[in-house]
Amino acid sequence: MKSRFIAAAFALMAAASFAAPARATTPSIVIDVSTGGVLSHDQATQSWYPASLTKLMTVYVALDAVRQGRISLETPIMMSPRAARMAPSKMGFRVGTEVTLHNALIMLMVKSANDIAVAIAEGVSGSVEAFADDMNSASAALGMSQSQWVNPNGLPDSRQVTSARDLAILGRALYLYFPEHANLFNIGAMQLGRQIHPTHNGLLGRYPGADGMKTGFTCPAGFNLVASATRGGRRLIAVVLGAPNPVARTAKTAALLDRGFQSGGAVASLAALPSSGPTAAPDLRESVCHHRGPATAAFMAEVDDLSAPMGSAQTGIALLDTLSGAQQQPHLNAKDVARLPRPSFAPVQVYVGRAPGYVGPVARSRAPGAPVGEQPDL
Repeated sequence: MKSRFIAAAFALMAAASFAAPARATTPSIVIDVSTGGVLSHDQATQSWYPASLTKLMTVYVALDAVRQGRISLETPIMMSPRAARMAPSKMGFRVGTEVTLHNALIMLMVKSANDIAVAIAEGVSGSVEAFADDMNSASAALGMSQSQWVNPNGLPDSRQVTSARDLAILGRALYLYFPEHANLFNIGAMQLGRQIHPTHNGLLGRYPGADGMKTGFTCPAGFNLVASATRGGRRLIAVVLGAPNPVARTAKTAALLDRGFQSGGAVASLAALPSSGPTAAPDLRESVCHHRGPATAAFMAEVDDLSAPMGSAQTGIALLDTLSGAQQQPHLNAKDVARLPRPSFAPVQVYVGRAPGYVGPVARSRAPGAPVGEQPDL
């Protein structure tokens, strides 16, 4: 009888675990951009692989170099053999192709092009390694004490880690220090020739007030997002790391932003969150790229816990107007927003080659520290 009792107990435990999967425990944070106050946080200082969120750091270093006069937005950057060898996502330009830094930054944000990230790094600092040093210097100056950078695109490297807190600091710094370039993070689509490339940010055009910033994905990192939204002159940034798929990533971010806009005030400051420096990041390959079913169920259960109906007062975006016509706006929650059809955007035009009438140096791979325009140190 004792053995039957133990067996029955184990059966009940197994059934309970199957019926109610464990809640997701991936990092997130929401901050108010103007004050830097933390509105909510969960494991915000856990080390994590940034994936293509790295490119926000690449943009910051490039724009800082423009401000210092080391390079201009009209400066052509040249594709090197190293850049052309990068794994997708990429533009696929041939070695020797020139693209203005401004066009390169748009390609970086919309297409998340890994080859363009390397070309920018070499154009700004001479080499990927020198650019990584610049990334780490800028990161430290911003107080991103849990970040370590070794490449400009976020392709997998166990040494390259950050945290939700650090990414919130970075997103805030981009808006505060370079407000004239805020439109870089709010591009719904870009067009090169006849090809149109849509954004990967599922909030743009779907979530009321969404106006940036960047997505990222690798199997070890999961689906990551730094997102911004503005309502009534108040801009929030939400960071979600390690989602099991793009819909779950968008849904949780929308739910966190909803709660952030409804919150009364900050619960902490970015500086007050404990920081122990970079540590080893977890590898989500098994749960994200092989057996994502249980992880998705747990993650979406957490979204259900966070979600509240948005209500008609918070809607009013073009996509919803089109879907509902003259009827009353639907009452949506975060999961509804994530599953809306893909919005249509007027694409931003980009091109290959130099700006018309440009006369000046070309930025290419060269000896680290050498000024833009010197021949490369082959």
